[in-house]
Amino acid sequence: MTDAPLRTTPLHDRHLAAGAKMAPFGGWDMPIQYTGILDEHRAVREAAGLFDVSHMGEFRVRGPSALALVQRLVTNDVSKLSDGQAQYAVLCHEAGGAVDDLLVYRLADDDVLLVVNAANIEGDWAHVSTEAERAGLDATLENESDDWALLALQGPTAFDVFQRATGLDVSNVPYYHFRPMDTGAVFGAERAIVSHTGYTGESGLELYLSPEAAGRAWDALVEAGATPAGLGARDTLRLEAGYCLYGHELDPDTTPLEAGLGWVVKPDAADFVGRDALAQQKADRIPRKLVGLVVEGRGIPRAGYPIVDRDENEIGIVTSGSQSPTLGKGVALGFVPNDPAYTALGTELGVSVRGRVLPAVVTKPPFHKAS
Repeated sequence: MTDAPLRTTPLHDRHLAAGAKMAPFGGWDMPIQYTGILDEHRAVREAAGLFDVSHMGEFRVRGPSALALVQRLVTNDVSKLSDGQAQYAVLCHEAGGAVDDLLVYRLADDDVLLVVNAANIEGDWAHVSTEAERAGLDATLENESDDWALLALQGPTAFDVFQRATGLDVSNVPYYHFRPMDTGAVFGAERAIVSHTGYTGESGLELYLSPEAAGRAWDALVEAGATPAGLGARDTLRLEAGYCLYGHELDPDTTPLEAGLGWVVKPDAADFVGRDALAQQKADRIPRKLVGLVVEGRGIPRAGYPIVDRDENEIGIVTSGSQSPTLGKGVALGFVPNDPAYTALGTELGVSVRGRVLPAVVTKPPFHKAS
């Protein structure tokens, strides 16, 4: 039995032509870097970087009860959304563990787009389909993952680059809001959504386009000054921003409360899947907590490395870690017991790396704040 062939995005040929280093990610052949992770990271922090994230999944929820169904699925309060507004949320199972984290886009009161992680599309689709059937609401689900390309244009000059490439000024779109565009208005795309969202800790845009327009969009944005950036820089950027990555800070055995996402868990808003378990965990005291760590001295913490106390007793585990290009130090996220002895800011802990301990200080993310 052979493994299924890797899927490719509409921009695959352009990545190869640009000399990108490609690697499998969530069943896709994706660009990890072009000129180098450090250069691409700095381009996003200082100007504008362009990512192909077309491997992400999109589910459409339509019908008179679309919002009611979405509220049954996600932890956040979707009643707070107006048309043209987006929201970060988590899908949970009944025991409160995370099925995925996602973005919710309200196009209308009867039309919602859910954007999920690439590696979770199949599992998420099974989950939302099952829960939709149980709910019995007047809404339909459609998996539109093959119907969209997604480009992330991120960095302090992202809006300027977009305007040079399109002639359109979207600088008045507020953070976590979006604008559906007329047919042909953006790169000749049949369908397009311009969203002021991102996963880098910088201002920027995420461009949802019908796939036939992806190549034109990529070429025009690069010509207008965007630097192609791969998933390697995307990961160092999100880590500096303190953002969770599914499979690291979130998984089926980890609740959003443990991962520091209590701000998107609204048990009083509606009876979403997992609400009772999360309310109980909150009442009983959350057993562990995600903390940020900055390494003092040389050394890079990596996912899976033990976190130790001052006596070098193992107390937790690193979930994500890397050298921070901005700080020039190792930074990490990891779980420790929910006890001020381990979670208080400034607490001295350590990361065990192949028999030696890297001194580390508990620090509140983000490790870098956009100017």
